[in-house]
Amino acid sequence: MEQLDRDLALRIALATRILPGVTVPELVEILHQRVGPPLTDEKLKSVTVTNLKTGIGSHDGEEDGEDIGIGLENIKLAVRYLWGEEAEDADIPEIEVYTEGEMPDSIRVAVASNSGAELNGHFGSCIRFLVYQLSRTDMKLIDIRSTVEADDADDKNLFRANLIKDCHVMFVQSIGGPAAAKVIRADIYPIKIPDPEPATDQLTEFQKVFDAPPPWFSKILGVSAEERKRFNYSEEA
Repeated sequence: MEQLDRDLALRIALATRILPGVTVPELVEILHQRVGPPLTDEKLKSVTVTNLKTGIGSHDGEEDGEDIGIGLENIKLAVRYLWGEEAEDADIPEIEVYTEGEMPDSIRVAVASNSGAELNGHFGSCIRFLVYQLSRTDMKLIDIRSTVEADDADDKNLFRANLIKDCHVMFVQSIGGPAAAKVIRADIYPIKIPDPEPATDQLTEFQKVFDAPPPWFSKILGVSAEERKRFNYSEEA
């Protein structure tokens, strides 16, 4: 594979992380086909969304790039990484001070993210997890956990699941069956949100679940089966 300077290599690696199923060597090959070798800053900045989408599609045997299974928002973000615009990710939110137990009846939620405070990551390739403490009326970002060390793990999916094993719920753009099984075994409830959106928007919407929790959520909140039955009976009455 072509030897790249550190900055270009980082930009390509970041782009690869949000293009599920595309490895670094494959992306380099696609870029060679679209803009020609050797890869330079100028050439990476010439890559367009259509160009990259078509290149990935051709690589996967989809001539028009329409059925490659990668969302348009992910491809747009990948292009920004290739351009070098997202390398510093200056929009990462600030962690808030949190003392264990200060939010009664709250849960811990992990959000797969590739940029800023966005819910826009796939479980197996997201750059980080944003960890929130969430109650019916309050929300705090209490940690940001990088997944960079997962690349060196023997079991990358298990490493990622263990990284957020103190969380009760996880929001991701997508997750495969085997990975989902490991997440569930870690007592984390995975929820897929295919379209990227601000993490706080999704969490605000999710707070409504506290008002009428389904059985799986009641269990997370520590409501016993007997109490759930009693609650349901009183509701019916």
